[in-house]
Amino acid sequence: MAARIKTGATAWADRSLVASGWYPPHVRSAEERLRSYASRFPLVENDSGYWALLGPEQVEVWARRAPPGFTMNMKAHALLTGHYTDPRRLPEDIRSSLPRALREKARVYPRDLGPERMREIGRRFREALEPLRASGTLGLVLFQFPVWFPISREHKERLVQIRDELSPCRVAVEFRNFTWMTERNLDETLSLLADEDLIYTCVDEPQGFPSSVPPIAAATSDVALVRMHGRNAARWQRGARTAAERFDYRYSLDELREWVPRILALAERTREVHVLMNNCHRDHAVRNAQEIAELLEAARPEQALEAPPP
Repeated sequence: MAARIKTGATAWADRSLVASGWYPPHVRSAEERLRSYASRFPLVENDSGYWALLGPEQVEVWARRAPPGFTMNMKAHALLTGHYTDPRRLPEDIRSSLPRALREKARVYPRDLGPERMREIGRRFREALEPLRASGTLGLVLFQFPVWFPISREHKERLVQIRDELSPCRVAVEFRNFTWMTERNLDETLSLLADEDLIYTCVDEPQGFPSSVPPIAAATSDVALVRMHGRNAARWQRGARTAAERFDYRYSLDELREWVPRILALAERTREVHVLMNNCHRDHAVRNAQEIAELLEAARPEQALEAPPP
């Protein structure tokens, strides 16, 4: 039996989407927006935890508001994937423990915080996920690595470490460095992920940059993940003032159709496929998510896609 296919977007309440008018006029509160979104899609990605460490009380709110059967993927905190963060976004006790020179920087990296603080950040991130996990709402935890995370022995060991640290949560890995998926390294990368039960994140994104990963549809576990970032090459690495501008791209139906056979092939090798649109500028992502859901449903009418929760 082919897998369930769940479609959705990587945001449901950002300013650009709300300002687009996609939500009905009477949908105004945070709770109403999540419920309205969940009435249309069975899946969402929550990126809030990438920007700041969340507390269990905030995550409990999402777990309580999500209807039964709804799936929420969570993006790992920036520091846990080797990215930088603004020290002002750190919890006050961690920030105050930093030397003054670091507190006043615009960006701090994991090496700046040191192993002890990084372990504490990892612990708090894991604990914050528990309300979603306990409610059955948590889907995958996405670790999206930066361009300065090329394939290496050290980085392969880091992937295994993450899997162990996040257990029993399911971990998905997204690369932003081309070396992982070159012709020479492709088989090794996918074999490593499969051996460690890590979920490879298939991507659609602009090509020709060091951060570009080819649009390869591969399944390394019983769940597959597809994230579609748009094809705005002019702003992929430079030229965008905000993340919304970087992902300002609306897929055409023909471009979405390119992914239909790939997604159906993933569904034949897994029990579940998550398809997420990350072109989150205005209502591009939600419109494209609905369109690709309709294309997939038309392509396999004998087995309907996962419907949004009632």
